[in-house]
Amino acid sequence: MTNLQNFIEVHKERVENLFPEIIESLHCSSPLKKSMLYSLQAGGKRVRPMLLYAVLDSYKIDKSLGDNAAAALEMIHTYSLIHDDLPAMDDDDLRRGKPTNHKVFGEATAILAGDALLTHSFYLIASDDRLSTEVKIEIIKLLSFASGANGMVGGQTADMEAEGKSIDVDSLEKIHTHKTGDLLAVALQIGAAIAGASPKEQDHLYQFGKNIGLSFQIKDDLLDVEGDQEIIGKPVGSDEDNEKNTYVKLLGLNGAKEKLAWHTQLAMDELSGISADTGILKALAQYIGERSQ
Repeated sequence: MTNLQNFIEVHKERVENLFPEIIESLHCSSPLKKSMLYSLQAGGKRVRPMLLYAVLDSYKIDKSLGDNAAAALEMIHTYSLIHDDLPAMDDDDLRRGKPTNHKVFGEATAILAGDALLTHSFYLIASDDRLSTEVKIEIIKLLSFASGANGMVGGQTADMEAEGKSIDVDSLEKIHTHKTGDLLAVALQIGAAIAGASPKEQDHLYQFGKNIGLSFQIKDDLLDVEGDQEIIGKPVGSDEDNEKNTYVKLLGLNGAKEKLAWHTQLAMDELSGISADTGILKALAQYIGERSQ
């Protein structure tokens, strides 16, 4: 087993072990808890928590200091997926090979489960007594900006508005910088804030995250054409069926692969400005571009 494989398995299990206790501690109805936990436990690569833990690993910081923020990142990501799958959005029946949340629990509960995951994520950070007040405020500021209208939600809105329209590669890149990249980049920023990294190194990590965010989306577009449906957990070709703008559609298969390699290299270049041990971060950047799901 490689160092990266071991790191992924250990930290994937670490963040997933947090979910049952977090959800069980809530004072709400059982169906809402079940709906929230259903999507949290539906699988996934846990890339955002992985990036946060990788930064802490680079700076030799106790991983427990990042647990609540790691869980919060995945809760926000999960809320966005639940809402993305709704009939009013992408109208998907499957997510990671399983029925989507609204197919199991109904649309109303799915919407509320997403709302609850989003709001409770900020409670987790605000109530974390292992972090200083200053660091908690910084994390909340970073996370709310990256996940809201200025970031992920704004990117999702722009993506929907562009469906069925012809756009250029620059416009597509702006959409995915926010829709996918911002929540990946903020995971690195949060790790840097907890680690007490210098402003210059925080900026390098932020730019690293922006580039691997675009790499992540380009790879998703490639998997929608070349992937194995059994592995990726959703129908291949769904982007084309839904008339979505993708890197493959605009650049062709080879052009999209070249764009992927370019952003991966840009991400690697940013790590040269980090004084800490960035071995795992480099390996994760490569993994994002080479993954099969």
